[in-house]
Amino acid sequence: MTLAPTLARRAIPAPEPDLTPRDIIARATALIPELRAQQDEADERGTYSLQMHERFVAAGFYRITQPKMFGGYEFDLGTFYRVMLEIARGHPGVGWCLALAASHAFEVASHWSEQAQVELFGDGHFIAPHRAPPLGILTPVEGGYRLSGQWDYCSGIPYATHFIGGALIKRPGEAPVHGHAVVPKGSYQILDDWGGDKVLGMRASGSNSVRVENVFVPEHHVGYLAPGLAATPESMENGTPGTRLHGNPMYLGRLAGPFHVTLVMPVVGAARAALDEYEEIIRTRKTLSMPQIPRYEHADFQRAFGEALTLTDAAEALMFKGCDMYAEYCQRWADTGQPILTEENMRLWGMIQHAGRMACEAVELMFHTAGSAPARKGHKLQRYFNDVAMYRGHSSAQFANFGAGLARLHFGLPWGMYGL
Repeated sequence: MTLAPTLARRAIPAPEPDLTPRDIIARATALIPELRAQQDEADERGTYSLQMHERFVAAGFYRITQPKMFGGYEFDLGTFYRVMLEIARGHPGVGWCLALAASHAFEVASHWSEQAQVELFGDGHFIAPHRAPPLGILTPVEGGYRLSGQWDYCSGIPYATHFIGGALIKRPGEAPVHGHAVVPKGSYQILDDWGGDKVLGMRASGSNSVRVENVFVPEHHVGYLAPGLAATPESMENGTPGTRLHGNPMYLGRLAGPFHVTLVMPVVGAARAALDEYEEIIRTRKTLSMPQIPRYEHADFQRAFGEALTLTDAAEALMFKGCDMYAEYCQRWADTGQPILTEENMRLWGMIQHAGRMACEAVELMFHTAGSAPARKGHKLQRYFNDVAMYRGHSSAQFANFGAGLARLHFGLPWGMYGL
């Protein structure tokens, strides 16, 4: 399929036009020691510091998948998640917060109109978490809607320029429609319900609740994603606003599979961080049984470390294979017009779930075999254990329940959830 981008009516240059994927990944790696040194204060605050946010801005982390037309670097999703994985290895909660704040430029660039993108991306500085469930109401008025609602778990909201909230559009005599409204900073209130001892883990993820009261939203700032976070193939005959505007098949914006990489990446980061901590423990502490030897020389600890290492390697490889598969599906559409099938997209999501499961198992194994010291508050290994526990409870991570839906899709039956 031929991609014919619209001529840019205005183009915003990226801050560093010659920046490469290798450069931006290296910048994230360099921040790991500083992120680890600030873990306690970030957890207590509920997010990273303003100074760290400014470092992220200067490094270009919020612009990775943003279109070049609007001052972004338009790197692929693999590059995005490699950067975010390094941040998560420094602090999983910060990785979750940053990724959920930065990832939705890709969504808006895929599904919102050219007029909306010009207005929303503005001068090129765009940060927007998205809470998709319809927890608000969009009331039709002249020129658009009035939005009211309250959304919990709005990960990435602390330094956002915008918020995207799912809401029901209710018109008399019609079935409700699920829309997604973008509102600018100043139009919403961030509630003080995250960080510190308010939550078990991912305390630095900036997952505060957001409240909106009777805010006007222009019609073109409301997106209508397909059921299942744009999981369905639609016709794809003419692509999306993003493929037509930017000429990049990545902006087909099939969100289900890539969305779950955003949640699994911090868990893989926690596993990498836990491996670093576990290695330090077994190198510096001796066995309790006689003869006392360094723990890394004892088979019990070797066995645990080796299994955790390979579980983490497998999880990371699977996560990035998912990114590659998404790119291949998009390129297939560009070359042949063949759509990304619902089953393909949801199988991608399910595959990524198992990457998360393996990373969780790695962290849990290390926590359970490292001795009693990690049980103390503030120990890094306890933090990583609590962080993966938060992922374990996420509705999107319930792989046992997910499998039946995939089977139904495969056999031509209704999925039974997400409107499919």
